[in-house]
Amino acid sequence: MQVTETLNDGLKRGYTITVTAAELDEKVNEKLAEARPQIEMKGFRKGKVPMPLLKKQFGPRVMGEVMQETIDGAMNAHFEETGHRPALQPEVKMVGEDWKEGDDVVVEMTYESLPEIPAPDLKTIKLEKLVVKAADADIDEALGKLAGTAQTYEDRRKGSKAKDGDQVVIDFVGKLGDEPFEGGSAEDYPLVLGSESFIPGFEDQLVGAKAGDEVTVTVTFPENYGAEKLKGQEATFDVTVKAVKAPKPAEIDNELAKQFGAEDLEALKKTVAERLEAEFGGAARAVMKRALLDVLDEMTGFDLPPSLVEAEARQIAHQLWHEDHPEVHGHDHGAIEPTEEHQKLAARRVKLGLLLAEIGRKAEISVSDNEMTQAVLAQARQYPGQEKQFFEFVRGNQALQQQIRAPIFEDKVVDYIFELAEVTEKEVEKADLEKAVEKLDEE
Repeated sequence: MQVTETLNDGLKRGYTITVTAAELDEKVNEKLAEARPQIEMKGFRKGKVPMPLLKKQFGPRVMGEVMQETIDGAMNAHFEETGHRPALQPEVKMVGEDWKEGDDVVVEMTYESLPEIPAPDLKTIKLEKLVVKAADADIDEALGKLAGTAQTYEDRRKGSKAKDGDQVVIDFVGKLGDEPFEGGSAEDYPLVLGSESFIPGFEDQLVGAKAGDEVTVTVTFPENYGAEKLKGQEATFDVTVKAVKAPKPAEIDNELAKQFGAEDLEALKKTVAERLEAEFGGAARAVMKRALLDVLDEMTGFDLPPSLVEAEARQIAHQLWHEDHPEVHGHDHGAIEPTEEHQKLAARRVKLGLLLAEIGRKAEISVSDNEMTQAVLAQARQYPGQEKQFFEFVRGNQALQQQIRAPIFEDKVVDYIFELAEVTEKEVEKADLEKAVEKLDEE
């Protein structure tokens, strides 16, 4: 076997791998000899079939296996010897379309190698961590929201008109033409106006209604409505308003605290404060992570595989195009060419991705099975009732597994760098943190 370099241009590499006919023939004979004791053929005892007959019967199929195994072995040996790590799957093609048994096998292999990545001195990195304490006003605001979720409704004064946010208790009968349709009727139904829990337009037509009013509501069912016979159909609802109730937020007291699992109001306030500060901490981490990436980008430089940058630029261009055209859900649109700005952003992402991967590799950072399971569980919750199917789908999809694993790995590497870097805390107001987060979205 011979491996000859044909291309050495930056990170681009090319090689010709030649496997002689004699080598292939020897390996075929070895495989047949290994399998011979188990082979039975009419006219011969088990394990006594002559080699020439075995070769005639099974040789072509074994030759295919041998060729694949030999080329794979040559590639693996090449990467082990050179230390090259392909940026993408190497392109491998056989030379000559008229190959026949007895000929040498010649294969051309091309790839882009990952660059040598310099190891930055992580201990010299200086970062600032924003710290926000939960203020009394923040806690009061959060408690008010909790009280709002626990609100009740009380009857408005007789003759009061229903407003947005009020609850109306109604009986209704839905009809297509003059005929009531299945599932279109209810009694004593509590409907909060403005909740958008009914067909679009239904709740709007009850604003201004009073207890005792009879209202005919006319709506058109959406084209994507669940019931096939109602899609796009105009329907009327005969509605009787039985009560109009105003929202009454729950009192912020010990009783409210108990509804949310706390012993008393002070305990609830403490829990709320901890939750708020955890949220502030998450936002502050995002700000510090961006600062870290900026530092790493400035302090390191190395050649980037063009294929990775181009693939990332096209993905960025495609994603941003869909954000600008939310009405387009499919991907059968024309090609979207990356701009210079897309290329610049792609180069940064590829550079930082390779750098973090290298830091993680040298630090022997990995994603555990338990971490992957927890991440898959979190995503599965987005598909109620289909969690098992989602798990099965992930299990059989290597690309999706990598998509789930990548951000976990990146966060672990970032946390590892945070531990080594010099981090100083700076206590700021909530508004300052919010501005810093908004700036992330602008960049």
